[in-house]
Amino acid sequence: MNYKLVGIGEVLWDLLPGGRQLGGAPGNFASHARSLGASVVLASRVGDDALGREAIGRLAQLGIPPVAIEVDASRPTGTVGVELSADGQPRFDIHRGVAWDAIEGNAAARDAVAVADAVCFGTLAQRSAPSRAAIRALVASSPPQALRILDVNLRQDYYSDEILRESLALANVLKLNDAELPRLAELLSLPGDERAQLQALSTRHRLRLIAYTRGSRGSLLFADGRWSEHPGITAHVVDTIGAGDSFTAAMAVGFLSGWDLDRINAQANRVAAYVCSCPGATPDLPAELRGEFSACPNCRG
Repeated sequence: MNYKLVGIGEVLWDLLPGGRQLGGAPGNFASHARSLGASVVLASRVGDDALGREAIGRLAQLGIPPVAIEVDASRPTGTVGVELSADGQPRFDIHRGVAWDAIEGNAAARDAVAVADAVCFGTLAQRSAPSRAAIRALVASSPPQALRILDVNLRQDYYSDEILRESLALANVLKLNDAELPRLAELLSLPGDERAQLQALSTRHRLRLIAYTRGSRGSLLFADGRWSEHPGITAHVVDTIGAGDSFTAAMAVGFLSGWDLDRINAQANRVAAYVCSCPGATPDLPAELRGEFSACPNCRG
């Protein structure tokens, strides 16, 4: 396997009660895709400060080359205040005016996207006009056969109807959760129950694959008129940060590998459950998950 995957968007530090952890959905996606055997590039921007240098160093340790990480001389590296509920659910305070609000898409990012098998982008990093324009230009320049994965990420007031509609127009794969589907259903007047709404999204936007995660209720995948449902895996939840991003990474690698939907769904749930059992968004995945995504030692089910 030598799939080339690119994450595009925010990289930041999650300021958790137990200390800071590197985060940001595209960076989390890239980290887990790298652990699962893909070649990855992350296109983002950090400040010319201690946190930015630490972020670049941490990405290098994770096997993510910093070639497409821009350095901003005037804006700080992104940070997010995180509070955790008793069941590990995070509440985010995403700080404004940071480096990833000014992503330009440097030459290394353009080169990586031009040969990518999959690119993953979200709604959060599109909150500012400069990054929005750069992200859309990068996604649009990916090869016609590449997966263009939209990770719906509705945080605070950092999204709009326009961002959602135009991002869907760029994507051919959609990842969303059970808190996000009702918002899309309202915006797009999607009829019926969950399955009917997902099928309508697939038809209207000509999506190759939809991944719908439902927390403890597991997940649904839909592709080519076929469904896969997984009931979820019980794990001791430390926090849920990055679990959805790890699911997306495992799903992308599995789909590119030609796995059937049930296998993709099962393996992605195992990876996500393991991430839930660890603090932070990018814990080191154990060998059995990195190899064949076959078992989750901290889970049962």
